[in-house]
Amino acid sequence: MTTDIKKLDDRISDLEYKIAFQEQTIEELNDALSQQQLLITNMQVQMKFMVGKMKTMDTSSMADASEETPPPHY
Repeated sequence: MTTDIKKLDDRISDLEYKIAFQEQTIEELNDALSQQQLLITNMQVQMKFMVGKMKTMDTSSMADASEETPPPHY
């Protein structure tokens, strides 16, 4: 009977260890996911800014490719 209790106690200890390890892993994954979401949000803001900038860019100030002289190595 004592060995049965010892086996059950060992199994419970193993389960408690696994649960603690899983909780730590979940917390680390949650932190990584939060950081990635923040990074994605920042990148979306930057992308919207760049798209707005490109839409308002004046194309008339850019040189026409047909008017440009070829580089010296041609």
